[in-house]
Amino acid sequence: MTHLKEGDKAPVFKGKDQSGKELTLSDLKGKKVILYFYPKDMTPGCTAQACNLRDNYDALLKKGYAVVGVSVDGEKSHQKFAEKYDLPFPLLADDNKEIVTQYGVFGEKQMMGKTYDGVYRTTFLINENGVIDKIIKKPDTKNHTEQILSL
Repeated sequence: MTHLKEGDKAPVFKGKDQSGKELTLSDLKGKKVILYFYPKDMTPGCTAQACNLRDNYDALLKKGYAVVGVSVDGEKSHQKFAEKYDLPFPLLADDNKEIVTQYGVFGEKQMMGKTYDGVYRTTFLINENGVIDKIIKKPDTKNHTEQILSL
């Protein structure tokens, strides 16, 4: 699991979103950032989480948050996911696993008796100064916005 702690400076990430546009943490300076890592586009839990953030996007913007999703899927997969579910926020393609490694959210997982490497569903709330205020290690996919706003 992540080696980062609340109060740590957030690692500066850089990636391309579903439109091929480059985005870095520095681009979001002065904003609160919801940086959420999810395992895979188009899967039930990841879709529920993305749609919950989409449905509450205006409320998050009013609270000063920028939303950024990250998975190890490529740009084309993110593009299909964002278009199918009308997602208004960037999804960074981390197919080289740089960002998930920086944030310590990639490693060995188990499902149905099989062991494999994958992304740990984790959300980092980063403040305007680039410091991690909160790490949500078990996001509630269907109620993620409520979980964030209750902190």
